[in-house]
Amino acid sequence: MSLAHSYDPPPAAAPRQAHVIVVGNQKGGAGKSTVAMHIIVALMRMGRRTGALDLDVRQRSLTRYIENRARWISSRGVKLPAPQIIELRESAQRSLDLAEQEEEVAFRSALRRLSETCDFIVIDSPGGDSYLARTAHACADTLITPLNDSFVDFDLLGDIDQDNAEIVRPSIYSEMVWESRKKKAQGQRTPIDWVVLRNRTSTSKIEAKNKQKVGEALKTLSNRIGFRMAPGLSERVIYRELFPQGLTLLDLDADGGEGEMRMTHLAARQELRDLFITLKLPMLEGEPLKF
Repeated sequence: MSLAHSYDPPPAAAPRQAHVIVVGNQKGGAGKSTVAMHIIVALMRMGRRTGALDLDVRQRSLTRYIENRARWISSRGVKLPAPQIIELRESAQRSLDLAEQEEEVAFRSALRRLSETCDFIVIDSPGGDSYLARTAHACADTLITPLNDSFVDFDLLGDIDQDNAEIVRPSIYSEMVWESRKKKAQGQRTPIDWVVLRNRTSTSKIEAKNKQKVGEALKTLSNRIGFRMAPGLSERVIYRELFPQGLTLLDLDADGGEGEMRMTHLAARQELRDLFITLKLPMLEGEPLKF
């Protein structure tokens, strides 16, 4: 007589989850692609496998930056780290509902594929509203919003009462982030850590008073809608001039990089270090910076 033994297969392993960093706002010219690329290179310098998604499917600034890097590495035969990137395309469907459905399927598929091999995924969003951008914001673990140091850009986050500068109301982008936070909390039960980065800051004394007013307004809005402030990146040519080679200032002192670190470059690198310290990314806390 044989005994039948029931066999329960082991539970399937949970899908690997990379930490998703979205660099986004709904305004062009804030330096999103530049910030995204420097974060990607910094993560790779820290030894973390890093993937990238460029949601600006028309301008493709981050994609071209990474393509330039791949050409530089290939032509020079150097061993600089390169991120894994999956390119997304705009849906050709005429129906808005079908187009959004197709784009979301492609986005989530790309996110799953990158999560299989990457520790971090950095997503560069377009300078405007799009369904892909809203979908990405709702998937963010860390949201970084670069903001030029002016009230023109501040208007993206908040509306200041013309009669009382202390009254600041959330604006359209802040409302979109709020909706993204609710969706993420309902779907994944995890929060979005929102960090506003004062980008392209000037050291001009003439603009000091305006910078102070913008800073005060940001602090008021931060307390109301819950974002953290990160030390800003100054207006420096070095952040942008290495784009044709696909390099960043963090590559200057690496094998296969180009040029050498000057005093102004060291100051710029310290700004990036301060930003990284403020971000408090998981798997990196307490680890010495390697850039």
